[in-house]
Amino acid sequence: MPEGDTVWLTAHRLHDALAGGVLTRFDLRVPRFATADLTGRAVRDVTPRGKHLLTRFEGGLTLHSHLRMDGAWRVFPAGARWTGGPAHQIRAVLGTEAATAVGYRLPVLELLRTGEEDRVVGHLGPDLLGPDWDATTAVDRLRADPARSLGDALLDQRNLAGIGNVYRCELVFLAGVTPWLPVGELPGETLPRLVATARRLLMANRTTFERRTVAGTGRRGPLLHVYGRAGQPCPRCGRPVRVTPYRGPGPALSGDERITYWCPGCQRGPGPDDAPR
Repeated sequence: MPEGDTVWLTAHRLHDALAGGVLTRFDLRVPRFATADLTGRAVRDVTPRGKHLLTRFEGGLTLHSHLRMDGAWRVFPAGARWTGGPAHQIRAVLGTEAATAVGYRLPVLELLRTGEEDRVVGHLGPDLLGPDWDATTAVDRLRADPARSLGDALLDQRNLAGIGNVYRCELVFLAGVTPWLPVGELPGETLPRLVATARRLLMANRTTFERRTVAGTGRRGPLLHVYGRAGQPCPRCGRPVRVTPYRGPGPALSGDERITYWCPGCQRGPGPDDAPR
């Protein structure tokens, strides 16, 4: 599931493969930009911003992409066979003499002026894996709407950038509260600790696609506490982990974000039937 750590690693792999090279192939397979041609231009850098990717080119242009649920960028040596999926799922091809980056199933793909990047990422809160990370600002933004459910607030990228549904489920479990608990009802220093935990977990997972939030279980143990473990025993209390559609205030969620994994034994607060619709 692409979240901030996956996007960070993807950006760095793309940067290592393409930055400094000159484009020998540029192909955007979306109607709006199908005729765009940047061959002959150098790739300046590839930068992650929350769950967004910014690939910058010579001449002040940026390719903005977002992976959402199942998008992916794959990097191949020049001339190698592409193995990231069927050809009809390819949305972008960026090639240099050394490597080719192929974007599969990308739901967001647009070419814009580098000076206009704020149009697509300027709304984001502090980036958990970015140089602008500011825990105090993130906590203040989360607290700004005390009646909002914690799960909904954590998914709002305007508060802090990089958390998706996997980390939402894991973070509220580690905090010992349900995602339907209003932010204003969190006790004491729970929210600053939760934000610090989010930063620590994303930092620890940013160099691998095998995400882990459970420490010390070895290769055979579970990687995650509750996410994807419906019906299995909670690692703390042993009660079966529940899965339920996410019901909270705010904009409609899509796909995986509609699903919540949680433990009714360990996580205090309102359940799904008590949450605002």
